Amino acid sequence: MFHWLEKHPFFFAVGVFIAIAFAGLIEILPNFAQASRPVIGTAPYSTLELAGRHVYIKNSCNACHSQLVRPFKSETDRYGHYSLSGEYAYDRPFLWGSKRTGPDLMRVGNYRTTDWHENHMKDPQSVVPGSIMPAYNWMFTNKADIDTAYAEQLTVAEHFSVPYNQDVPMRDGSVKNVKMAQSLKGAHDIALEEAKIVAVDMKDQDVKDAVARGEIPEIVALIAYLNSLK
Repeated sequence: MFHWLEKHPFFFAVGVFIAIAFAGLIEILPNFAQASRPVIGTAPYSTLELAGRHVYIKNSCNACHSQLVRPFKSETDRYGHYSLSGEYAYDRPFLWGSKRTGPDLMRVGNYRTTDWHENHMKDPQSVVPGSIMPAYNWMFTNKADIDTAYAEQLTVAEHFSVPYNQDVPMRDGSVKNVKMAQSLKGAHDIALEEAKIVAVDMKDQDVKDAVARGEIPEIVALIAYLNSLK
């Protein structure tokens, strides 16, 4: 058999390819599947956080900010632990990015606060002198799209194994339970309760008044999303 293969290089090459492919299936795919599963500290986004993520994408924040810490000391010293594939289990789409005009935001929730984000989005240069980031004042008056965020929750709950309404352990030892409402009104109510928690730490009185009236400005949803990135 082996002598025959030596005389027929094409079939020898096919045999080698099949052997390597089989080994890859046995060794690589199971490890890849395991690595892509949610890791501890990875929880699905709440309705408000999803709405904020939509604001983030709509305003092309991912064009200047990546969300991928690479396994290099220069990056982990600045941004924290390098990113793991399982941390993106609930991201659709991924926001890895290909350039960094601004800093990586993968773990921004660990070192920035609500009031910092509020000031930064309103007047970036007052927080980071020399920053080329524009102000996003319209986020303080535009209303967050809770309907679309809830529709996304319904879609992923139907087609993917997303642990809504379950306790998810976080890295700091706490537990996060993302409640998915059973109706659109319920989704608005849950999002509003989260928005009130964010608004407490904000200074803009118009934003506070809007939340008190039952409205959710985009800036509140965006900050909720940024605070969830840890």
